[in-house]
Amino acid sequence: MAKKLSRKHFLAGAAPIVAAAPIARLGWQQNAEAAAPSATHLGHDHHHAAMGHAAMVGEMAPSIERSAAIDKLLVPPTARPHQPGRVREHELIAVDKEIEVAKGVTFPAWTYNGTAPGPVIRATEDDLLRVKFTNGGSHPHTIHFHGIHPSNMDGVFEIVEPGASFTYEFTARPYGMHLYHCHATPLKKHIHKGLYGAFIIDPKQPRKPAQELVMVMNGFDTDGDRENNFYTVNGPAFYYARYPIVVRRSQTVRIYLANLTEFDPINSFHLHGEFFRYYPTGSSDQFEYTDTVMLCQGQRGIIEIDFHNKGLFMFHAHQSEFAELGWMGYFNVVE
Repeated sequence: MAKKLSRKHFLAGAAPIVAAAPIARLGWQQNAEAAAPSATHLGHDHHHAAMGHAAMVGEMAPSIERSAAIDKLLVPPTARPHQPGRVREHELIAVDKEIEVAKGVTFPAWTYNGTAPGPVIRATEDDLLRVKFTNGGSHPHTIHFHGIHPSNMDGVFEIVEPGASFTYEFTARPYGMHLYHCHATPLKKHIHKGLYGAFIIDPKQPRKPAQELVMVMNGFDTDGDRENNFYTVNGPAFYYARYPIVVRRSQTVRIYLANLTEFDPINSFHLHGEFFRYYPTGSSDQFEYTDTVMLCQGQRGIIEIDFHNKGLFMFHAHQSEFAELGWMGYFNVVE
């Protein structure tokens, strides 16, 4: 039943995903404060009122069971100092795979290495990047990297048939937050099905130390009507509401943010209770100081947050429907 759940029915509450949570309004009764979940497991000793989607935290949030593969997508590989002549090798395999995008809801994805988004690829400017791609899926695929590279490494002409392989090799430049995705036709379907990921190129002069995170915004149309039923970050709906991201007040939090949402012209990131520095594409030291950014598909940037206060701080799309359909979570700020 859940697989064929339409976006309109989901919002109307015709078929709730979990029996304990009528997600139609993503809220509970006005008098539910007494029954609200304790937040002691998040490092707090108070309770949260269970009113509206802003109260869905911890076990109240209808997300999938904790996944090591999903957790790995949040934390990028460690940056390496600049080293002339270094080769960075990665291997990506296209795999057709059913993935769980919301509690009890699966999606027939096309993935790189079994997840949507695929693994984070990271290099330092001037590294020789070598990515071996093997198509283990059922359709022709490619990898198109955003950045500067030769035309025969662009992921447009070198179509890789099922069972075949191709090695992309180019010098990593320019520095910044980039992305990669399949560029086989129909392009919309190949991206929507899950063939995309984050691609970070670090500058020769290292960025200052920070707790680094990666967030790839995406969506999933589970009933084939070309409207997303769920909006997510790094894969499953409500994942970071179920498992808030622990960060330290004493350390800068750096988020590599990208939007790969299909079927909707824009997506957004909004942070509660704080402002952040937003560096478009992460390719310069110019930033905007704000609490909300809007990105069309393919846009990306770097967010840096210096939290002033402890506690649970929500982040979500500032399109309310996106938040109510899964694109929301929390930072748990501790000393």
